[in-house]
Amino acid sequence: MRRVFGAKKDKEPPPSVNDASDRINKRGESVDEKIKRLDGELARYKEQIKKTRPGPAQEAVKARAMRVLKQKRMYEGQRDMLYNQTFNLDQVAFASEGIKDAQQTMSALKSANKELKGMMKTVKIQDIDNLQDEMMDMMDISNEIQESLGRSYGVPDDIDEDELLGELDALEADMGQETEGEGVPSYLQPDNEPDLNEELNLPSAPSGHAVPAGRVNNQAVDEFGFPAVPHASLRN
Repeated sequence: MRRVFGAKKDKEPPPSVNDASDRINKRGESVDEKIKRLDGELARYKEQIKKTRPGPAQEAVKARAMRVLKQKRMYEGQRDMLYNQTFNLDQVAFASEGIKDAQQTMSALKSANKELKGMMKTVKIQDIDNLQDEMMDMMDISNEIQESLGRSYGVPDDIDEDELLGELDALEADMGQETEGEGVPSYLQPDNEPDLNEELNLPSAPSGHAVPAGRVNNQAVDEFGFPAVPHASLRN
């Protein structure tokens, strides 16, 4: 049967958006090259028109330049059309990529939702509440144990706190009176020990003023005019 009717040919897959966009870009590049070539010819014809005198020769050059200019306009129209097609294909490709991203996002969300459901089956709100209540009860019991262990023995419960505060204030007042005379350090307090000069019965040091000869402050003086030192014995 295949020899009579022939084998069925497999259909080629339709071109993708990227394939179509690449093909149009190549055509656009070809059109751009043609436009550049025509621009070169127009520039050459402009130079010839400037160099030739008005007449049949100049008119012939102008006619060739007009023909080239028409071709350039045609190619520019094709190029604009190709650019518009490329822009449309880019929009379609962008929309297609957006849909693919949305599909992947939905697939990831479904997988995460399934996983969360499996995890939520192992965690129950009631169990968490019961655990919190048990922890609070244990903390309360621990506080009661600490308070019980911290009680003082032999202290009566009917002690008046105001009375204790009054006794404390009186004690602080008494302590303040006792320490009033002790505010100055011992090394700054006046020395109550007997003066050694009085013990030796020594005269005071001479001043810078002149004194009469013979006696100073009703005391005997030596040959140099200084008070004589009496011969006194030290007391034990």
